[in-house]
Amino acid sequence: MERTLVKDTLVVTQDDRRRVVRGDVLVEGDTIAGVGPDLGPADRVIDGRRRVVMPGMVNAHGHIAMHAMRGVADDMPLEAFLERTFAVDARRTSQDIEAGARLGALELLKTGSTACVDLYYDQDAVARGLASIGVRGWLGWAVLDEKFTTQKGAPLANCEAWAGRARDIPRVTPMVAPQGVYVCGEETYHGARELAERLGVPLHTHLSETRPEVYNHKAATGARPVEWLAKIGFLCPRLSAAHLVWVTMAELDLLSKAGVCAVHCPTSNMKLASGGVAPVPEMLERGMHVGLGTDGASSNNSVDMFGEMKQAALLHKSARWDARLVTAQQALDMATRGGAAAVGALDRLGSVEVGKQADLVLIDRGKPSVAPLREDNLVSALVYGGGTDIVDTVLVAGEVVLEGGRPTRADAGEVVRGAEEAAAALMERAKEAGGGA
Repeated sequence: MERTLVKDTLVVTQDDRRRVVRGDVLVEGDTIAGVGPDLGPADRVIDGRRRVVMPGMVNAHGHIAMHAMRGVADDMPLEAFLERTFAVDARRTSQDIEAGARLGALELLKTGSTACVDLYYDQDAVARGLASIGVRGWLGWAVLDEKFTTQKGAPLANCEAWAGRARDIPRVTPMVAPQGVYVCGEETYHGARELAERLGVPLHTHLSETRPEVYNHKAATGARPVEWLAKIGFLCPRLSAAHLVWVTMAELDLLSKAGVCAVHCPTSNMKLASGGVAPVPEMLERGMHVGLGTDGASSNNSVDMFGEMKQAALLHKSARWDARLVTAQQALDMATRGGAAAVGALDRLGSVEVGKQADLVLIDRGKPSVAPLREDNLVSALVYGGGTDIVDTVLVAGEVVLEGGRPTRADAGEVVRGAEEAAAALMERAKEAGGGA
């Protein structure tokens, strides 16, 4: 079993005590075998003196293949944004979905994420894109009522078939992913939960993202979305729910009691002018797990989790006039431990501890955006400084998949060119179909 040693470095452990320690990190195979001083010989030694080791971040909500649609609907009201993106999305092929996922996965690595949660269709193509770069994926096939879908066949059956295929794909875990209350009825939600429990996989959904979503659902059913999902028995510990902007304190109590994990997406919510601010401080007060997500490249336009951490911290301070809210440590918790909890993997990911998977990010401490680094300012430097150029090396399952800022499984230039060609062809198809240029 190959041994890799990061020698003499600062380690942001993200353990239960949130320790920052100086020492070595030893990896054996795909597992962290030691954190501390003098861990012995190794087959490969990485000089850590000018680096910082942190856990790989988990981007807990997104649509990674939409990198091929970056910039197609900027600066538009939500209704126009949805009309535009749906028109383009309807013209997609497996080839451009894979190309978009490859580009997205490359950006994930280069900005410190080793895993992502994805809600889309044709997850086979997404999985190929992630595998070509080396990123982990929890990939949820979009489930919705048949009367609303453009998928061939029944979405729930498609999801079950996908889960069967995903079992044999390294670093991929299937999820069951109901799109949202606006296209999913009670029968679909019951079917989604039953399937997830039968397969032993997580559930993921959009929930209470906008005011119209909430008010329209209450007008139709007499209950707000979270209240209604609690009533029909859908809320459960295997569920992570993205957005949760328009929720009441009573709904937070329901979510907390059911063990649901929230996923905060501040940049997407601000860019789409969802209005309001997700009540993250109250989620944390209730002891809820809170992950952090970027959403897709058409509503963010980035999957940079360093930027997302900063947005998450600053948004709540500004909205509440209280600089003490959502601290740098809490933002880092959301990006690491919270994301791991969202996919039911906190026992394996989210911290640099013995026995956990060796998903590690090595930061170049000499970059201007984070220098000068000290043990006492390290977490705040990462969250408030960050930057897209600070990631030097990334390991996923013990494999070095980014070294010196360059991917080891693919040529970065080829990945970008492939996405550019796929995006150009997609936009031409959309234009010919009347979706605009």
